Amino acid sequence: MPSSKTEETRWFAEHVQPHEPALRAYLRSHFPALDTDDLVQESYLRLIRIRAVGKIASTKAYVFTVARNTAHRLFRRRRLYSETPVNELPALCLLDERQDAADTANTHHRLALAVEAIDGLPARCREVVRLVALEGCSYAEVAERLGLSEATVRVQMARGLARCIEFLRECGERS
Repeated sequence: MPSSKTEETRWFAEHVQPHEPALRAYLRSHFPALDTDDLVQESYLRLIRIRAVGKIASTKAYVFTVARNTAHRLFRRRRLYSETPVNELPALCLLDERQDAADTANTHHRLALAVEAIDGLPARCREVVRLVALEGCSYAEVAERLGLSEATVRVQMARGLARCIEFLRECGERS
């Protein structure tokens, strides 16, 4: 744990900043829809908070993991919240009179569980499921984008869905 601001600054300059160009390149290539500067800043903030409470064994691995998780968190936040003010939404988007508060809460709960299930997948499997299920890419597009065969994409998607279904069943979800 850092004992002073000077030591913390030195640690940051020696162990974190040398990885910034590679980190920025990684974030730009994997998360082009998100602002790289925001991701880097948010990741560094989280890294410094974590460093304050304990030792980090591999700074490079940790900073990339924190950045990836931050990007996923921001990506989910963007998908859940619209930047369009409520008063500018079409009337049909404002209320679904057939759905009550309990149904809405249940839908949000199930969505959160699905996100948690996907986040728990191994890296390659998670990326395949994210691209197919969340971004709507075809298996061929995913294969080309990730440098995999289409058969591998299909296998990873099947494994990912099976693990997500298993996770949801363990959480008590039936359908």
